[in-house]
Amino acid sequence: MFFHKKETIQTVNIQEPNPRFAQFLLEQFGGATGELTAALQYWVQSLHCENAGIRDMLQDIALEEFSHLETVGKLIEVHTKNVDQTEAYRSTLFAVRGVGPHFLDSQGSAWTANYINEGGDVVRDLRADIAAEAGARQTYEELIKMAPDQGTKDTLVYLLTREISHTKMFMKALDSLGKLTDPFFGNIQPDSTVDLYYNLSSDGKQDERGPWNSEPEFKYIADPVAASQS
Repeated sequence: MFFHKKETIQTVNIQEPNPRFAQFLLEQFGGATGELTAALQYWVQSLHCENAGIRDMLQDIALEEFSHLETVGKLIEVHTKNVDQTEAYRSTLFAVRGVGPHFLDSQGSAWTANYINEGGDVVRDLRADIAAEAGARQTYEELIKMAPDQGTKDTLVYLLTREISHTKMFMKALDSLGKLTDPFFGNIQPDSTVDLYYNLSSDGKQDERGPWNSEPEFKYIADPVAASQS
């Protein structure tokens, strides 16, 4: 059961409507990294999550993402309101689709469920969610750089901030499972190559080394074919 409160989670206060910027905002309404994608992804994930606490968290965040979808929709609505006779309006997708938000990204491609990344394992899902929040945060950062007025910028900074909050929650959830830094999940154990690092990009001089390919955790292999035959 859902209830809708007729106010946005964050104030939308636009000084000067800008339909060209509204087209960019469509990326966070009907785009791959948008709020609709996040809301549906987390909600569906919650329905196959057996951990009661994480299930509740996923549902709480999913519903917050729906409120963010409403906020982005309101931004688009205000930025396209009463400007349909301007040249700026005629140069956008809204000239054909009409004012307000649509299930399109900023280039006019329709939203698709292929954007949703969910599976049957809570660890896998939470890692996908961290990546989703990172993608959304990056999009908001670019939108903030282009924001035409302070009111729009303030709303977008709030939305970006909440993406960071959600990332922290997903990381805490993984940590509660002991899986924040553990790459293993599922039931099938890896084979003996799990700790091998293959040096397949080499200039024949000095190869870069770091914790991802240093001993003792990793065995550094220059020739994986020879290693597999030994």
